Amino acid sequence: MKVYSLDGITPVVHPSAYVHPSAVLIGDVIVGPDCYIGPAACLRGDFGRLELKKGANLQDTCVMHGFPGTDTVVEEDGHIGHGAVLHGCVIGKNALVGMNSVIMDGAVIGESSIVAAMSFVKAKMDVPARTLVAGSPARVIKELTDKEIDWKSAGTRQYQDLAVRSMNTMQEVEALTEVEADRPRMDVGIEGVVPKFKAES
Repeated sequence: MKVYSLDGITPVVHPSAYVHPSAVLIGDVIVGPDCYIGPAACLRGDFGRLELKKGANLQDTCVMHGFPGTDTVVEEDGHIGHGAVLHGCVIGKNALVGMNSVIMDGAVIGESSIVAAMSFVKAKMDVPARTLVAGSPARVIKELTDKEIDWKSAGTRQYQDLAVRSMNTMQEVEALTEVEADRPRMDVGIEGVVPKFKAES
């Protein structure tokens, strides 16, 4: 990983967390236990503090940043999808932020809520617990069922498992020049977890 101290403040990464070597951590960044930070994620703690709590994940190309004097926090088991931007906000325990969404300053995403992909959550929006929000600007769509929250939680467990798999088996190698005759498939996951669109059909 690329880790940079700034003004004498050095990022902290718990030994059980996995941070991809291409991710960038600058300054006041705290990555808690069992977290996963994906490829090309950028955590710029050069103004405010950035913190991921136990079991949270921040996937590839995500950005975390904030204004001076603010904390940008992903609470325990928070799940941040590919390409999302978090700026001076709080993502509640077990909440999910969908791919390419933007969460602005002062916004709070309630516990076990879901922000749909490509949503824009305005500054200071308070998303109630256990709700689905979507759109640009985002608005409350519905209350989530236990089944939907269980589906989210199972997906987060996959990323917690991926942190362990990555620490144990990921290594930089040279690419092969042809496909092996007996090439295995990457069919690793949690039993019973399928994409939402398949689960609904």
